[in-house]
Amino acid sequence: MHPLHEPYRVAVSSTKGGVGKTTVTACIGFAMAEIRGDQVSVIDANPDAGTLADRLTGNTSVTIRHLLRDLGSIDTLTEITSYMSLAGRLKVLASDQDPAVSEALTAKEYEKVTTLLSKYFNLVLTDCGTGISHRTMGPTLRMANTVVVVGSPTVDGASRAGHTLDWLESHGHEDKARNAVVVLNCKDGSTDVDTDRIARYFRTRVRAVVSLPRDPHLAAGGRIEFHRLRLRTKDALTEIAAHIADQFPDRRLD
Repeated sequence: MHPLHEPYRVAVSSTKGGVGKTTVTACIGFAMAEIRGDQVSVIDANPDAGTLADRLTGNTSVTIRHLLRDLGSIDTLTEITSYMSLAGRLKVLASDQDPAVSEALTAKEYEKVTTLLSKYFNLVLTDCGTGISHRTMGPTLRMANTVVVVGSPTVDGASRAGHTLDWLESHGHEDKARNAVVVLNCKDGSTDVDTDRIARYFRTRVRAVVSLPRDPHLAAGGRIEFHRLRLRTKDALTEIAAHIADQFPDRRLD
């Protein structure tokens, strides 16, 4: 994988709930942290009491709201990680667990948190809220270097992923749509759907398409432990990580 010489931000999004966006975010974060030597963090930006920290560490006692409260006094990596929990080498920033409170997270607040994390982490991944109309989506997309669009190999799941790309293209993010990585989460499948045809369609629109195979450990819906994933799941996650890393800026001198 390419070396990373400056902060890089990845937004993981979907317009449909239930396709496994949070699971995919967690797994990509795990893969990037385990495979690379970078400092990697994930932010749960879901305005509806997101479950990213639950899936990774089970620790939601300290959240993005606590970090925002003390933002002006944080000057070191050690200080910022005291507001995060640890899953292997991956640092996790939880969302507020009270939906009424988390809804108050503004675009400016998200931008401040992401800017701060980018000072100390090479890679910052954001688990976006479901949909594309909530208030933090604007700065999430504006600040993201790469977008990962999560869909599924079903008629509805593929349609929603396509709508996400349509929305990006019509709202000034054509380059990010064209360079997006589409992840087809195969947690639910049907012999009535031509998965290969769906993948071929998306390959005409984006940089890469990767199918994430069904994995019993992920299907259980509990705490994710990277070492318990099947080899083919890890292989797919490595491929996703490689497609993201292919877009890292190359600052080597000719």
